[in-house]
Amino acid sequence: WHKPDGKSQNAQEHKMDLKDKVAIITGAGSGIGRAAALLFAQHGAKVIASDVTDAVEDTAKGSEGNIIAIKADAGSEGDVEMLVEAAEQRFGDLHVFFANAGIGGGFEGIFDSSVAEWQEVLRVNLIGPFLACKYAGKVIAESKHGGSIICTASVAGIRSGAGGPAYSASKAGVINLVKVASQQFATSNVRCNAICPGITETGMTQFIYDKAREKGKEDRLGYLNPLRRGASPSEMAEVALFLASDRSSYVNGQAIAVDGGLSASHPVTRQEFGRTAV
Repeated sequence: WHKPDGKSQNAQEHKMDLKDKVAIITGAGSGIGRAAALLFAQHGAKVIASDVTDAVEDTAKGSEGNIIAIKADAGSEGDVEMLVEAAEQRFGDLHVFFANAGIGGGFEGIFDSSVAEWQEVLRVNLIGPFLACKYAGKVIAESKHGGSIICTASVAGIRSGAGGPAYSASKAGVINLVKVASQQFATSNVRCNAICPGITETGMTQFIYDKAREKGKEDRLGYLNPLRRGASPSEMAEVALFLASDRSSYVNGQAIAVDGGLSASHPVTRQEFGRTAV
């Protein structure tokens, strides 16, 4: 049904998947968040696109009011509460919250990273999704029509080797959060799931892609997964679209790996004191 670039072959036929739905997407200034905002709007949704950078304004350009850009910090309780209120005030409802915003936090090992660095990564990557569950989940539950909360986790949260310690721990927390939240939302018709991307070309990973291209080794990106390639943001957005739509009405409390098959196996790594060597 999908081409490798993530574009629908039958986009017109399925265009109304999110008709009359209102969605909030964080981290929408670039990468997966921007791709999701554009795709959700294409499929009929009204979207509040949020990011800490001014780049989110570009996401909303040309959307004819279907995407509204709001600068906000996804890890700030006040900002997340404000986003939920903005959706209700501007569009009159809320059905979907895609808690996508995240930061990498670097690749420093446990012995080289600081408590302050860990706190910031956890604030954005884990506290942010918690706030989405807390504020959006309550509003959606009380609306009676139900809806979907989607969180961006990572294959780094499933097994080691795909990110730094703080990042990996934060994403493992997101995976458990959606499982716990799905139970907390029992009988409310609010579903909560996570997407676990593999290597994807986004602002966070751009330096990896740029370095690989400079060395003529772009084909090495994603070489450990069966598809032997990295992903595009649009491929992740397609999975978010599915989870946001009623087509996933019986999918709940799941962490879906979208990684070309990487997590289906155990790539061999050699552990050395203080670091991991492939």
